[in-house]
Amino acid sequence: MTPISYQLLIELPRPVTVTVGRLGRFRFEAGRYLYTGSARRNFEARIARHLRAEKTLRWHIDYLLAAPGARVTEVRRSTREECALNQAGSGTIAITGFGASDCRAACGSHLKYLGVPDRRRAGRGRSA
Repeated sequence: MTPISYQLLIELPRPVTVTVGRLGRFRFEAGRYLYTGSARRNFEARIARHLRAEKTLRWHIDYLLAAPGARVTEVRRSTREECALNQAGSGTIAITGFGASDCRAACGSHLKYLGVPDRRRAGRGRSA
């Protein structure tokens, strides 16, 4: 099956304050975020657009990705519907309404805060 939705794993190395279009001005804490979006047409072009540094700020996610230090660390593609994929993901709602202007499933937001990764555990192997 062809993917119809995607998730961007985003890392912010430090807190930033961003004006997100008409949604308003918000403080984003340092850490990892998970954004869920969809594209019925031109799917790969949509993802490539999100990954470009230079673009017109159009969608809520564009404003966050334009913030200093913001970077996409992983792209996940899915055949699941956008809201089902979003609701199945972990994390807490970062900003009510973010990326969910056309949401009909009461997601609350399509951007979730996953927290700050535990760098102390990175690179450690498991012990038996």
